[in-house]
Amino acid sequence: MRALLQRVARAEVRVDGACVGRIGAGLLVLLGVGEHDDEAAADALAAKVAKLRIFADDEGRMNRSVLDTGGEALVVSQFTLFADARKGNRPSFVRAAAPERANELYGRFCSALEGVGVPVATGTFRAAMEVELVNDGPVTIWLDDDELGRSR
Repeated sequence: MRALLQRVARAEVRVDGACVGRIGAGLLVLLGVGEHDDEAAADALAAKVAKLRIFADDEGRMNRSVLDTGGEALVVSQFTLFADARKGNRPSFVRAAAPERANELYGRFCSALEGVGVPVATGTFRAAMEVELVNDGPVTIWLDDDELGRSR
């Protein structure tokens, strides 16, 4: 799995002009599911996201997690995080999970994040979405199997 985290003051996602998910301060999580990912990967990534200390403490140091701050997460499925553009100019997405499996693991990730106490809002799987955010910092962090000790 791959996640691009953005620390936000607020974020929302719209489908056909209607808001389907909105959060205040917290994390926008763009989540990609790979062809070899499983439930353990979803659980491990959710735990890492919940505990990652990228929010400022009273001294301005990144020393608090989204759990510590009482923040929320907006999780948006993003298969394009598995784009392979090494050959030619048109990216390949063959390393992304099939849609049905990706949706299962996307749901598992969201449930695991909620299970540790992070309120979660979501986009709509496989919909064309508009994501609007106010990046706080800006702070943007990339997480994948390497950061979780799950090299393939």
